[in-house]
Amino acid sequence: MTLADAFRKHPRVFGDLFTNMLDVGEAAGALDTALARLSTYLEKSAALKRKVKSAMVYPLSIVGVATLVVIFMMAFVIPTFAQMFTQFGSELPLPTRIVIALSEFARAHLVLIAVVSIGIAAVVRRLSGTDRGRFLIDRLLLKIPVLAPLIRKVAIARVTRTLATLIACGVPILEGLRMTARAAGNRIVENTIMQTRSALAAGRTLTEPLRGRVGLPAMVVQMVNVGEQTGSMEEMLTKVADFYDDEVDATVASLTTLLEPVIIVFLGVIIGGLVIAMYLPIFRLVTVIR
Repeated sequence: MTLADAFRKHPRVFGDLFTNMLDVGEAAGALDTALARLSTYLEKSAALKRKVKSAMVYPLSIVGVATLVVIFMMAFVIPTFAQMFTQFGSELPLPTRIVIALSEFARAHLVLIAVVSIGIAAVVRRLSGTDRGRFLIDRLLLKIPVLAPLIRKVAIARVTRTLATLIACGVPILEGLRMTARAAGNRIVENTIMQTRSALAAGRTLTEPLRGRVGLPAMVVQMVNVGEQTGSMEEMLTKVADFYDDEVDATVASLTTLLEPVIIVFLGVIIGGLVIAMYLPIFRLVTVIR
């Protein structure tokens, strides 16, 4: 039994990429080189994942806290104000009536809202587990104005580094493209790579099916073309991966800077609007008394 066969018994821990690179390294008598390249690849991939997660933690945490604050105000604060306002005997301002109506609806249909929310989450989760559902979700993500550029850059960096590592370890190009497609993390990108693989198997060059692809930068196609013409595909793909790693860094930094004022305005509009709506009757009462 080879070393790769031993690791292949644990597919959830060690995927095709890992075991196939071990196979090639053992067959070529260069297991140390294959493991070194695999180690570099895993380090770069882990760093890329950390960058994406760091970009998402801040806005998600702020939105989560804002949601909890709104739920607390709707459940406990607004009903107290509503009970107090019933003693005024005069018509409340429109914003106040809207907020009180929303609060009463949420309290009266709390179970229904919870069931619907859980149902939507379950449907999305189930849908994402199917090929068609995953395809639709990935296509939607690539159309979101703010996130789409980041998703494309992450996909390009991951695909080019994976393919460069496989080529460097001696994996055949058709097998390398198949494994790269599975590691793409996006069904749209995966379909593009598999179509490229089919075209390559039919005798076309690697560059031809990539030309004209929507969302694929011309620089990437040109670098692949240079790699094919000069026989330095590994080097060209590595340069593309390094470039887009830096681009992901810059995009994450600019995205974080852009989201800060947007989140502040969001919190101001939601929470500030609730507070103002509750205090409008008090302001009116003070004016009447004066």
